[in-house]
Amino acid sequence: MGSALIELSAIERVFHLGDSEVHALRHLELAIDSGDYVAVMGPSGSGKSTLLNLLGLLDRPNAGTYHLEGRDVTTLSPEEQARVRSERIGFVFQSFHLVPRLTAAENIALPMTLAGIDPAQRAERVAQALADYGLSNRADHRPDQLSGGQRQRVAIARATIMQPAMILADEPTGNLDRATGEDVMRLLEELNSRGVTLIVVTHDTLLGARAHRQLLMEDGELRHDSAVLEKA
Repeated sequence: MGSALIELSAIERVFHLGDSEVHALRHLELAIDSGDYVAVMGPSGSGKSTLLNLLGLLDRPNAGTYHLEGRDVTTLSPEEQARVRSERIGFVFQSFHLVPRLTAAENIALPMTLAGIDPAQRAERVAQALADYGLSNRADHRPDQLSGGQRQRVAIARATIMQPAMILADEPTGNLDRATGEDVMRLLEELNSRGVTLIVVTHDTLLGARAHRQLLMEDGELRHDSAVLEKA
């Protein structure tokens, strides 16, 4: 498993709601290789989003270990986790999560600003990203002046500006029409073809079928892994 980017071992995630316990993830074992393209599917409440939050270091498991690039990230302090998150993980959400008062260029620059990258390098990389994503003429527009597709392109540019090892996309086409969604998926898939690991959470079976590997979650468990079938 030398090339595994992600290794989850015996992961448990339990939420306490009043007197009841909800097992969002149960004894999860999962390895994802560097450069893989994985779709995580399953009904609402199956554990998809919990898994994504865990992979993105937005949440910690109650038990088990998570190795990212060979490093046990479950033992890191919140500050160390935040640093790994900013440098190695890019997020793309259904609702874009752009900062309303910032322009497209400022939204894209945000991770670099937070990471303390110097302004000259920041400006250069933002200009390149705006050009790459066909947004150069929208650099000074705020999110409310952009179409859904443009907002999602800004979000992808922001997610990739730090050159992360992986992108976590949560229903990335959920708020877009089919044609715009197709454009957005092509952008993500192009990044994957250049070696970025792409993990997409989706309800859309057509979207899921595009991935090289499909994981089906149900009741907090991994019920089906297409990679296992291929090896069988």
